[in-house]
Amino acid sequence: MIRVVVADDQALVRDGIAAVLNTQSDIDVVGSAEDGAEAVELVAALDPDVVVLDIRMPRLDGIRAAEVVLTRPDNRTRVMMLTTFDLDDYVYDALSLGASGFLLKQSTASDFITGVRTVAAGESMLAPSVTTRLIAEFARRKGTAVVESGRASVLTPREREVLQVMARGMSNPEIAAELSVAEETVKTHIGRILGKLGLRDRTQAVVFYFEHIQGRA
Repeated sequence: MIRVVVADDQALVRDGIAAVLNTQSDIDVVGSAEDGAEAVELVAALDPDVVVLDIRMPRLDGIRAAEVVLTRPDNRTRVMMLTTFDLDDYVYDALSLGASGFLLKQSTASDFITGVRTVAAGESMLAPSVTTRLIAEFARRKGTAVVESGRASVLTPREREVLQVMARGMSNPEIAAELSVAEETVKTHIGRILGKLGLRDRTQAVVFYFEHIQGRA
């Protein structure tokens, strides 16, 4: 069972997301919060698998709440950010902190369900428009081609290729089809990429790609 906490300052949105998620037999919304501070308290008390955090909330916004959750020494809760606007700075900040997913409030019910399951499984979930804006944001911030870090040199050519495709927001089956390999092979490559680079999940791998490899690939 995937245990979820939903945090949004708008009761209609909060209750709507909870209602959608609770229609699934493998998802249980165990708590809801109307601001970031309450969300942090619930995560500490309930230890959910996933917390859905709205970006804009009173007392403590979603970015700061994500930072508190993700920097707890014993944290195992994965974070999915939620917003009405796919704003570049928010995307960059949230993913750099270690958030595993980012969805727009206008996403479909199916997107929310898939997003929670994907994030709970340790993978990343980015709305297509968010992926596009993330790429643009890194290009804007860096201004020029990124100087490749020494950490990237530990990757084999195939691992770099998998990472590059993964950075386009593709799922494992899509990567397998793109590279004409088996899905299990993709999973093996991703596991090795994360291990070699000392990264926690796919989202951190995508951030690493844009910060250290893009422009040199």
